[in-house]
Amino acid sequence: METTVGGERSVPRYVQIAEEIVQQIRAGVLKPGDMVPSESELVERYGVSGGTIRKAMAEVRASGLVETRHGKGSIVKDRPPVRHRSSDRFRRSLRQGGQAAYLAESAQSGATAKVSVLYIGPMGAPEDAARRLGVPAGTQVLARRRLYFRNGTPVETASSYLPWDVVKEIPELFAENPGGGGIYARLEDHGHEFAEFVETLQARPASKAESSELALSPGAPVVHLVREARTTEGRVVEVCDTLMAADQFVFEYRIPAAD
Repeated sequence: METTVGGERSVPRYVQIAEEIVQQIRAGVLKPGDMVPSESELVERYGVSGGTIRKAMAEVRASGLVETRHGKGSIVKDRPPVRHRSSDRFRRSLRQGGQAAYLAESAQSGATAKVSVLYIGPMGAPEDAARRLGVPAGTQVLARRRLYFRNGTPVETASSYLPWDVVKEIPELFAENPGGGGIYARLEDHGHEFAEFVETLQARPASKAESSELALSPGAPVVHLVREARTTEGRVVEVCDTLMAADQFVFEYRIPAAD
């Protein structure tokens, strides 16, 4: 609670505690990979209630310097989040150079990245993906579901849905590794030239199942991103439904000021 001293508002105690913990991290007292002291330890150290410590830790998490993992507590991050350069990440030059966007971005941030393929095969198109693809819900599409890791921690799930009439002639799209440049390179190899990628983002709390899959605390913030890959003919040939741990990514956009 804020108090007034000499006509001026004092800083709430939980904010003072949060600032002290943040300073310890920035000064290297708490090093990358270190556990932040537990709630009970902080209660004893600062002589405050558990509620005050929980509010303080919410402020610390908001700083982006720690990550909280279910069953592990809060850990000082060992590297900055992956910078998600949405204006540049799908440039044709990168695909032709054999670079997959997530792996390239992770490497630039100094992180070790891994992609685990969970499922590849036919599936009835979910309602939202079907609408974006311009087909009835339940229409057979190719689904590619992946789980992305950063430094051994799951940070993102992605499910791609592609029209069956497009993919049935491209056997590489049914393989775990579709080759250099990923599925977009293979689609362009077969004449589906891209004109643009359209993304929509929504921040929200993770569901219980999502928290479990990404090893997050219940209700932790996530970013739900849906991307449409549109060809020069105006057709959407892929819908990618992605869920990202919000504390693991920074989104960067370049927006032209001229017409």
